[in-house]
Amino acid sequence: MRVRIALVDDHQPFRERLRALLQRDRHIEIVAEASTGAELLEIAATTAVDVVCMDIRLPGMSGVETTRRLLAARPAVRVIGLSAYADPHYVEAMLDAGAVGHFTKGDVGDSLLNAIHEATSAEPRFGAYIVNPADGSLPAAPSRTGEARALGERETEVLRLIASGTASDDIARALGIEPPLVDVYRRNIMRKLNLADERALDEYARHTPRRD
Repeated sequence: MRVRIALVDDHQPFRERLRALLQRDRHIEIVAEASTGAELLEIAATTAVDVVCMDIRLPGMSGVETTRRLLAARPAVRVIGLSAYADPHYVEAMLDAGAVGHFTKGDVGDSLLNAIHEATSAEPRFGAYIVNPADGSLPAAPSRTGEARALGERETEVLRLIASGTASDDIARALGIEPPLVDVYRRNIMRKLNLADERALDEYARHTPRRD
């Protein structure tokens, strides 16, 4: 199955570089390119697209607003944000709009190719995260349904294990993930549930009804 990609960036040289990168993958088909958000929305109304690589700063309508409008009309599309810098304000706004991840333009490469395939897989692993090449952190993105505070399936698993008193290292072994990622999940849960600290998280977990 080929992944249909739309590229949105007003800087043509970067679009050409991105196109060259993506065309290395025979499972990717670039079906559209746009230099503005309005142009992308017009294209998406008549063209089947799986993933949009979206510049955050666009002339006229921003990449954030374009993402919001696109997903309101086509919720199955996956949007990956791109920007010159990993500014947390831009990144957070993009994720709040429904993007599944973010890359700085200087770091696009094989990791972006992998992210595209993960975002369109049956059980995408990439969808819950923003990839920040600067420090490797993975803060959570909002859910694609717009319920920004809803826990994802893996976060729910982590919460269940916390409730049972399982230590972080044992949670990592149980879920087959690296221990630092457990800490990421814990922070994500605290942010989504508006919990002030680890103590509040543990207290919440203990008093959450178990569903198993």
